[in-house]
Amino acid sequence: MQELTVAVGGFGAIGHKVARALDAGIAGLRLVAVSARNMARAEAAMSDFTRPVPVLPLEGLPDVADIVVECAPADMLVTIAEPTLKAGRTLIVISVGALLSSDHLVALASRHGGRIIVPTGALIGLDAVTAAAEGIIHSVRMITRKPVHGLAGAPYLVRHGIDLDDLSEPRLVFKGTAREAARGFPANLNVAAALGLAGLGPDRTMLEIWADPGVSRNIHTIEVKSDSADFTMTIQNIPSEGNPKTGKITPLSIIAALRKLNAPLRLGT
Repeated sequence: MQELTVAVGGFGAIGHKVARALDAGIAGLRLVAVSARNMARAEAAMSDFTRPVPVLPLEGLPDVADIVVECAPADMLVTIAEPTLKAGRTLIVISVGALLSSDHLVALASRHGGRIIVPTGALIGLDAVTAAAEGIIHSVRMITRKPVHGLAGAPYLVRHGIDLDDLSEPRLVFKGTAREAARGFPANLNVAAALGLAGLGPDRTMLEIWADPGVSRNIHTIEVKSDSADFTMTIQNIPSEGNPKTGKITPLSIIAALRKLNAPLRLGT
């Protein structure tokens, strides 16, 4: 098995968990670098790693790694992606919403032999949606319910003056397309962007977002109607302790995607 080197761009709640799994051992993969805004904190967080690695600038990661895993804030995607794809590397993207506003990255990957991989993340049934897209999909609708604190600070809420303090019952805070949702909720709705890319496209995938004081999990319900199957899927994601705006399953999805790269048996489309 050919060993591939991996760098993790962003060392917060998600990046740290991915890096720790790589340090513990994933067949055929070796962690060689991470990137973080606070170098000293990142180095301290790796103090119990079996093989601590250098903390490098985001732009330097493709110089040392075959695979770069983007685990950074959405506004840093292009900073990580452009040098990675120009170097012909594989980029694993978690900020899928930012990918919608950076269409040139796919063309860049094509020109230089790079590759962009979007893990399933917190979205159930992504394989079923991509399979249905090989036929005809008639409609895709997603309803998201989140704890109030998980939506705090979202640009859409700030821009429209939506105050969720002292909310006592569920409130519909957004209704529109997946592209609009990804733009207005960049830290919350990567699942909507992935759903849009997998099926009808981000401008025909419809979304509702509810702030719900009665829930403690991020709940996504997806309804798909197509010529091959009609299906409804619901997932209740437990929020991450380190970042309530994302689910605990998100870093696990990245780790699963990494394991698939060299696995002798690969499950799922």
